[in-house]
Amino acid sequence: MAENLTLARPYAEAAFQLAKGSGGAAAGDLAAWSGALSRLANVAVDPVMEECIGNPRFTPEQLTQLCLDVAGDKLSTEQQNFVKVLVENNRLTVLPEISALFDVLKADAEDTKQAEITSAFPMDDVAQKNLVADLERKFGCRIRATVKLDPELIGGVRIAVGDEVIDASVRGKLAAMATALKN
Repeated sequence: MAENLTLARPYAEAAFQLAKGSGGAAAGDLAAWSGALSRLANVAVDPVMEECIGNPRFTPEQLTQLCLDVAGDKLSTEQQNFVKVLVENNRLTVLPEISALFDVLKADAEDTKQAEITSAFPMDDVAQKNLVADLERKFGCRIRATVKLDPELIGGVRIAVGDEVIDASVRGKLAAMATALKN
């Protein structure tokens, strides 16, 4: 996995620079590239496509055309050329990592962070909006939140924003108490 990230990083950065273009970052271009890379990543991890990628009988031109055909006709000329470069350098298999790294670069450019909120119980819209507003104040940027349910938390929430985790769950507090009692 770490090796794939190392291989994917220069391609993600190149795609990001292409998306930004010479006139600065346009939100539409970044979003279009993000969507295209996501589609291409889904194509690359399809079992049939993985078999084709590993098949030496496919020429680079055939593999490029197959990938472009499956991805659909919504790819720009630059995005199609990007696929050709990936095929020529045998990097189609790292498309999921390229897509993920691109999304990180995009979020940084838009001053946005992704928050994963895990709650013991369903949250209503008002509570979720209030929590996101609190997180935006704390982190000083826009927050895009996804909410998951995990009844094993017993109560409260666990929030992950980047590398930072805020564990305000009953389960987390019980674990902290157990650790403190052992010491």
